[in-house]
Amino acid sequence: MLEEQFLRAYDPRDYPAVAVTVDVVALTIRDGSLHLLLIQRAEPPFEGFWALPGGFVRPDEDLAAAARREFAEETGLGGEQLRRVHLEQLASYGTPDRDPRMRIVSIAHLAFAPDLPEPQAGSDASDAQWLPVSALASRQLAFDHERIVADGLERARSKLEYTPLATRFVGEEFTIAELRGVYETVWGHPLHPGNFHRKVLSVPGLVECTGQTTAHGGAKGGPRARLYRAGDARLLHPALLRPSREETVR
Repeated sequence: MLEEQFLRAYDPRDYPAVAVTVDVVALTIRDGSLHLLLIQRAEPPFEGFWALPGGFVRPDEDLAAAARREFAEETGLGGEQLRRVHLEQLASYGTPDRDPRMRIVSIAHLAFAPDLPEPQAGSDASDAQWLPVSALASRQLAFDHERIVADGLERARSKLEYTPLATRFVGEEFTIAELRGVYETVWGHPLHPGNFHRKVLSVPGLVECTGQTTAHGGAKGGPRARLYRAGDARLLHPALLRPSREETVR
């Protein structure tokens, strides 16, 4: 009864107004390079600036649902295609002056998927593009999105070390060379083919052989490559460390 009386007397207007948004760092591999999804804002604040897909959380949805909705709006994905996208919470950003409209806390999410389609600008955007990560310096980002993107890229690169996330960037069946291409693209470092092949097969549960091979040999001929699928591992042990981190660990 005391709680009911408290709630009847409670007035949210007694406290400063705070809004909650979601922003999505969406990554995919296109034409052999890592790409980030950006939208060009069609209205203030930061009209004309490039930004991450995102928006206000609706009263009837949780954070993950809001992130999926915003991601789907810019990519046009739905149903089974949307369920195949890896989506995880990245971090929260709540610097008091990060948004000039009011106190807004953003819960950023990280999204990964292979073969994502050309984006389509949502209702609050004038344009939407997949931008190579290597070209990010050419775009001025709105709000604190430069910081969010940097955090998202570091999370993606580190997760490839200790989780099987790289298998989400390839199809259901893939070669070890295709998987190596994911690591090289996300990390930005070439890897020794033989060493990488040995390391991948030494990690329990990372991949499993399908028993099938590619229809043809490589570009220079030779034997057909074996096909693999993602294994059941959730964490990689031993981890596949980035070349720069291998030197640190040693």
